[in-house]
Amino acid sequence: MDLKLIEQIQKIYPDLIINDFYVNEIGQNNDVIIVNKSLVFRFPKYKQGIIQLKRETEILKYIKDIVSVPIPMPIYESFGELQPGKVFTGYRLIEGNPLWRNSFLEIKNDELIRGMASQLVSFLSAMHSISGELASRELQLEARHPREEMRDLYEKIQHKLFPFMSKESQIIVSELFEGFLKGEALSNVNLALIHGDFGASNILWNSVTGEISGIIDFGGSGIGDPAYDFAGLLSSYGEDFFNRCIDQYPNGKEVAKRVHFYKSTFALQEALHGIENDDRQAFEAGIQNYR
Repeated sequence: MDLKLIEQIQKIYPDLIINDFYVNEIGQNNDVIIVNKSLVFRFPKYKQGIIQLKRETEILKYIKDIVSVPIPMPIYESFGELQPGKVFTGYRLIEGNPLWRNSFLEIKNDELIRGMASQLVSFLSAMHSISGELASRELQLEARHPREEMRDLYEKIQHKLFPFMSKESQIIVSELFEGFLKGEALSNVNLALIHGDFGASNILWNSVTGEISGIIDFGGSGIGDPAYDFAGLLSSYGEDFFNRCIDQYPNGKEVAKRVHFYKSTFALQEALHGIENDDRQAFEAGIQNYR
């Protein structure tokens, strides 16, 4: 399979000399191949992933001059035949490692942490400055209100996950969703272009300088609630760092009202992903605290 993907790259880009390559196993929805230790090629595994990659590529091109942190910039792309194994994009490898929670907790220098918070907030502020209306018009992205999205999520959880959950967990989840959907927190949402999966695995850092070196994986990007990106930060790095970031963000207090709710849905979303994609590991990881 890997050789077939390499052959596909060479078929579309015969002048690209490939000296070596290896498969990066992280990709859940894409086959990810590192070529010449300097280029990342992503091949969607599913039809839905092809639509997603096309949208992601358009978003990356649109925001490249707006954001302040390095992001993947496709320099190779193949959307001629819209089939898995044929479609791909390729971009220069961004140096750095994911800023996992364990690595983050080992940083004792307050100035470094303050700098990271500032870099991440600058990135989000720039991305969120593209209003939902503008993103809808310029990028032809669908805009759905978070109330509608969360209502749909709640219905899926009830139908697909409640049978695996304890009665107590069902009551807690029901109260959480119904309180949020009927409450005031959603009355003041300004939709914007969001990253959509703004957590540790997609935030790269340089462990020598302590700087954020890149943001990757914009597959979940689209029009949404800016609070959703902050929920990713909260989930990855905890309350103190989240507070540090939200304090620097324009209208942060208003946004913060919705963040904890979104974070509370992440495990359930993972369990749903597991059920819908026959991924036992994801299902078990998401459902374990609700049994």
